[in-house]
Amino acid sequence: MSTRLDSAQPYVIALFRVVVGLLFAAHGAASLFGVLGGAAGTDGGTVGAGAWPGWYAAVIQLVSGGLVLLGLGTRGAALIASGSMAFAYFDVHQQAALWPIQNGGEPAALFCWVFFLLVFTGPGAFSLDRVLARRAAAGGEPTPLAA
Repeated sequence: MSTRLDSAQPYVIALFRVVVGLLFAAHGAASLFGVLGGAAGTDGGTVGAGAWPGWYAAVIQLVSGGLVLLGLGTRGAALIASGSMAFAYFDVHQQAALWPIQNGGEPAALFCWVFFLLVFTGPGAFSLDRVLARRAAAGGEPTPLAA
């Protein structure tokens, strides 16, 4: 049984990565563009452009979520996303109470640890990281155009 489960691991990690990246990017899109119900606490609106820390967090969510979804620069994007969620938890949520269940910081804590896991597992199967690595290993990197 363990052998079968281990052989499916890269595919399950890829599915996990896609779902997490999509959810994170959707959160950023909601905050930046007012789609999908808008930013939390705005009744369908957006966060103010340049507002600290909400607007910057939303940009990180949209960009890193999209990169993780595609499996492009997965480990770096996941590290940035994890750090931003750690900041969100300790700077925003923990001021209200110690435990995530009390301070509303459960999503921030979960996203922080989920992205931290992806830093170490990598993108799994079906990622642009793998496609680029295979192309580079085969010597198929595109050459720069002559000036």
